[in-house]
Parts: sequence; structure tokens; C-alpha cells
Amino acid sequence: MKAAKDKKRQVDSNTVAAILRRVIAENGRDHIRGYAFAIACLIAVALSTAFTAWIMESVVNEAFANKRADVVWLICGSILVAFVLRGFATYGQAVALSKIGNNIVARYQQRLYSHLMTLSVGFFSQARSAHLAAQINQNVAGIRDVLNLTVTSTARDLLTLVSLVAVMVSKDWILSLIVFAVAPPLLYALRYVSRRLRSATRESIEVNSRVLGAMQETIQGIAVVKAFTMERELDRKVAGIIDVAERRGNRIARLSERTSPLTETFAGFAISSVIAYAAFRSIYNDVPPGAFFSFVAALLMAYDPARRLAKLQVQIERAVVNARMIYELLDLQPAQREKPDAKDLVVTEARIEFRGIAFAYAGGAPVLAGVDIVAEGGTTTALVGPSGAGKSTIINLIPRFYDPSEGRILIDGQDIADVTKASLRHSLAYVSQQPYLFEGTIRDNIRYGRPDATDAEVEEAARLAYAHDFILAQPQGYETPVGENGVTLSGGQRQRLSIARALVRNAPILLLDEATSALDNESEAAVQKALDTAMRGRTVIVIAHRLSTVVKADKIIVMHEGRVVEEGTHEALAQRKDGLYARLNNLQSPETSF
Repeated sequence: MKAAKDKKRQVDSNTVAAILRRVIAENGRDHIRGYAFAIACLIAVALSTAFTAWIMESVVNEAFANKRADVVWLICGSILVAFVLRGFATYGQAVALSKIGNNIVARYQQRLYSHLMTLSVGFFSQARSAHLAAQINQNVAGIRDVLNLTVTSTARDLLTLVSLVAVMVSKDWILSLIVFAVAPPLLYALRYVSRRLRSATRESIEVNSRVLGAMQETIQGIAVVKAFTMERELDRKVAGIIDVAERRGNRIARLSERTSPLTETFAGFAISSVIAYAAFRSIYNDVPPGAFFSFVAALLMAYDPARRLAKLQVQIERAVVNARMIYELLDLQPAQREKPDAKDLVVTEARIEFRGIAFAYAGGAPVLAGVDIVAEGGTTTALVGPSGAGKSTIINLIPRFYDPSEGRILIDGQDIADVTKASLRHSLAYVSQQPYLFEGTIRDNIRYGRPDATDAEVEEAARLAYAHDFILAQPQGYETPVGENGVTLSGGQRQRLSIARALVRNAPILLLDEATSALDNESEAAVQKALDTAMRGRTVIVIAHRLSTVVKADKIIVMHEGRVVEEGTHEALAQRKDGLYARLNNLQSPETSF
């Protein structure tokens, strides 16, 4: 048991050292000038502090014992210069380290965002977005804190302490030994506290991210919360999480602040012992008080840097836990890596072919099994079937949101696993059943389809999507902010903007995932007109919601339990009396849904 504990401590120690080395390696060189300036300022702070303690012997002996007025002015002037120098040096290092810290936070935020964009859709389907955002927000400052704590503790606190210890030893080495005699027990106790704090900090970060995530989730779904009177239930649920977070925070506070009674006890014992020894020596041996006052001044000044250094391991542990959690995210490898020799997709006819496709989501049952589909270039292929048949999965495999476990997907004879994802997705336009609008204006949201689109092209796409008229009716037209996820617009309006975004992309392949499923009849009619325009001259794969859409398709693929069970035109499939499509067709009118 003891050997296992020792091994675990060694692993933890190595991890902390590895994180420190990585943080310094990634950031030290870029900020070497800033850190050099900050270190120079911190050295000035340390030396001026030590000088103030060192000169106390001259103050006491020359001013009060020898009463030399001519030396007093020189002493006072030097003390004034030392304090002014320390003031400017403190300001300089604080500003320099703040600028470096802010830059490091900004760089890692950008780095995290860029890295998240490389991860697969599968990662985001398994990770709660609110939890992820909260965790990043809490942990990103850990990188900055690791560096700043290391620099300030080494250049200021350690150097100040060493300088003041040198003053103490030079004034009275016996008194110095008394002080150092109680240091080892203190260091051992602090090491024990830091080990306890490591696991508590990680637990606290995770629980706090759950609190922020729950709040964000509630805000995003407030309409559902109100409609289903979920306030009390969610209040109890979140209160439970907050209570756990509070207990974790209190535990960290107890562990962190255990350093205070330890260091205060150490300081009290050391100072009282020194005063007792010096007082008896002065009383019985008639030793001049100057050296003693200088020693005590150095000892008292050494207390603050010693206390900060005592807490350093605890603070470093907390910062390293934060930094490690950021690196765990940064070190995640994209599940769908491109092949080293991947080439750009070249689209000619935009013919899509599925050959023997099998697929299952992570840890789940098979969703597709032996699927063979051909969508000819320039035609519309509709996917129909009951819920859970695998229709949306087919749509998600084409842009490589996921990769099949078996089989190949070809576009104009090119395996999409062999081409770059960027070129593949540039050849696609996608309209989902739940259109998402981003923060910004209406024009910005349409232009996301193709960032280099001109204003005229954006407006033409809006006209083709039957969105131009309602856009002009908005308070600022195309420059109207849409609010969070387009909250100021109706469902039909958001969907038409989504179609305009697909149209401005001008891609040869269009994927439609039940694009009218959540709309009322009036909105659907407008959106359907826009879709009819968007589908002209493109290869379209559409998950059909209305029978009217299916009737117009060049080919209908009927799916059931992850397999293709029928395919053909509406007329041919409707005549198969025992077919699944025929049964669905007999249950509907052109206006009803599957």
C-alpha cells in the first residue's frame, strides 16, 4: 500500500513538472523581453527591500546611539531613494506581467476555439456545450497563472527572501539558526496540504462548470421551462449542484488557508525566540542594539515573501490543475484525420454513390447496414421511412460529420475519405430542420454561406429564397441584428435565411434534412417555393417530410431499420400493394406528413 502511494505521488509530481515545462516551452520564448523587464523590476524590488533592512543598524547606532546628525541625512536620503525605486519597479512589473498574462489568455482562447473547430461532430454530440464553455472559461487562466506565479515567486519572493536572509546572517548568524530550526516541519506540512488540494481543485472545477452549464441550459430553454412549469423541479436540481459546488469550495478554502495558521505559528515562534535571545544578550552582555534591530527588520520583511513562497506550491497546484484540463482538451485528436496524400474533390456531375455502408454511433447499436444508394447528378433523391430508419445518418455521412465503419461513399467516383474535408464541404450546401442563426446581422448570416459574396449576391440569394421582402420590412433591413439564434424572427423566416445561406454558397450538392418539418402551413408554402428554386440544377438529397415533396423527386429511397427496402419513382412505388411506401402513401394526402 505504501509503495502504491509513493508511486502515485511520483506520477503526480512528474505531471506537475511536465505541465510546467510545457507551459514555459510554449510561452516563454514569445514573451522573453517582457519577462526580462518584469524580472529586472522584481530584482530591484528585492534588493531595495533588503537594503532597507540592512541600513537599520546604521539608523539605530548612528542616529540614536552615536547621535551623528551629518550621517542621518545621508541615511534618510538613501532610504527615500530605495522606496521610490521600489514603487516604480513594483508598478513596472505589475503592468508587464498583466500585459503578458492577458496576451496568454487571449492566445489560448483563440487556440482552443481553433482546435474545437477541428474536432468532429461526434465529439460535440457527446459533450454538453454549456459544460464545455464553462470549463474553458474557468480553466484558461491557469496557463497564465502558472507562468506569472513562477516568475514572481522566483524573481521577487525568492530573491527578496534570499537577500533578507543574507542580511540576517551578516548581522547575527546565531539568531538566523534559531529561525531556520523550525522551517523543515513547516515545509513538510505545506507539501501535505498541496497534495490534498490537487484532487479537490479538479472536483471543484468540474462541479462549477456543471453549475454554469445548468444555468446556461435553462436560459436557452426558458420557453420550455415556462411552458411545462419546470421552475421548481429545475430549481431543486440546480440547488443540489450549487450545494455540492459550495461544499467543494469550502473544502478548498479550508485546505488553502491551512497555510495561514502554519506560517503564522512558525513566524510567531521564530520572532519570539529571536526577541528573547537578543533581549537577554543585550541585558546581560551589553550588546549594541543596532545589529539586533537590523536583524529584526530583515526578519519581519522576510515574513511576507516567506509566506507567499509557503503558499506557492498550493497555488501552483491549483493553476496546474486548470492548465492540465486545458491541455487535455487541446491534446484531443480529431477522430476524422485527413490522409497525408488527400487531394481536393473535383466535382463534375455531382453523382453520389453509397457502397455497402454500415455505421453505428459510438457505443450504440448499428444504425445502417449494407446500404447501397446512387443519387444521379442533377437529380433529386428523397429519403423516406419511419423514425429511426437512418435517414439523417445518411445526410450526416456525406459531409463526413461521421465516417462509416464499413463501405465507401463516392462523389463522381472519388472516395470522400481520400479528399480534403474542406474541398468536400465547399461542394455542399446544407439546410437542416432546425436552422441556426449566429450573432450578427441578417446580411452576415446569409454571407456565412460564402464569405466573399458581394452584397448584390447576398440580396439575390435572399430573393431566390423568398426572404427579400420580409428582410426589407425589418427595422434596419439587411443590417438588422437577428438576436440570439434569430429569436426576433419566426421559424419560417429563419428557415428562409438558412436557404438563402445555402443558395449564396452556389454548391453543386444540396442536402435537405426535413427543412420544413417544424413550420406552419403558411410558412411551409413560402419555404417550399424557396426550396424548389434552390434544388434546380443541383444534386439534391432530401429527407422528405411532406408527400408533396416526395412526388416531385426523381428517385425515392425507402428505408427501414437501417436498410434500403425499396427505391423508385412515386408512381412505381405507390403501385406496390405490399410495399412500405405504398402503405405510407395510402395513409396520407399530399398535405399530410410521413
